Amino acid sequence: MNIIFFGSSKYSAIVAKSIYDFFGLRTIITLPDRIGNRNKILKNPMKKFAEEYNIPVISVSKLIDSINQIASISPDFFVVCDYGKILSEEMLKIPKNGALNVHHSLLPKYRGPSPTSTTIINSETESGVTIIEMSKKMDAGDILSQENYRLEPDETNESLLTKLNIIGSKLIIRVLENYNKIVPIKQNENEATYTKMIKKENGYIDISAPKNKNELDCMIRAYYPWPGVHTKLEIKKGEIKIIKLLPNQMIQMEGKKPMNYKDFINGYSIGKEILEKLQLFS
Repeated sequence: MNIIFFGSSKYSAIVAKSIYDFFGLRTIITLPDRIGNRNKILKNPMKKFAEEYNIPVISVSKLIDSINQIASISPDFFVVCDYGKILSEEMLKIPKNGALNVHHSLLPKYRGPSPTSTTIINSETESGVTIIEMSKKMDAGDILSQENYRLEPDETNESLLTKLNIIGSKLIIRVLENYNKIVPIKQNENEATYTKMIKKENGYIDISAPKNKNELDCMIRAYYPWPGVHTKLEIKKGEIKIIKLLPNQMIQMEGKKPMNYKDFINGYSIGKEILEKLQLFS
């Protein structure tokens, strides 16, 4: 089976490894490496995966630049998981059998770029994975397989994505094995809901107008590890620092290592006042 895999995150690699073990991967398509602090190159996780397993990789910002190269591979399937770019209608026509997407929600609920964060923000207790046949409209393709997952009370975006991709890694194998026997199910457009792109500012909280306790807890877990829940705090007169609120009752002061609430209170004179104001300590 000739499969091209599209993915860009460490979560993508969970699904990619499963496909590689069962069918092999002809090519991996991912985004270019990023430049981090101090001009340090942050290598794309899927690029690392491709190098580890000696899989050819195409790393481009604009897919249109490589469409002829991709078509020349004559793939049977595309499998897309946490790739970060929308595939054009022209691109979706390339694979002989189909372009499949591993989506991290129970479609048609939570279409779009941030289904797991939105699930946690909205205090949902259930999520899941849906394998769809990709179509021109984002996340609106026919459903080929779906499996539910019940969230843990302390679920973070990181843990949820990890667990859903483990589920997805098994589902996609069954779909690929039985593709010609599966009867696709159309999504109910009347039940479709949508998510938005998460930005850094989504994690900012105003210390003078704090969220309620439940809402803040959901934010901390939904935005971990990125963009993180953060605010600015005047530690002492004229000295303003950024603090991050982390899961499991942890907090991180700018330039310092994460610490628990008790150590924060002991280490900073305003620690107790701030945590009480945020309803994180009583």
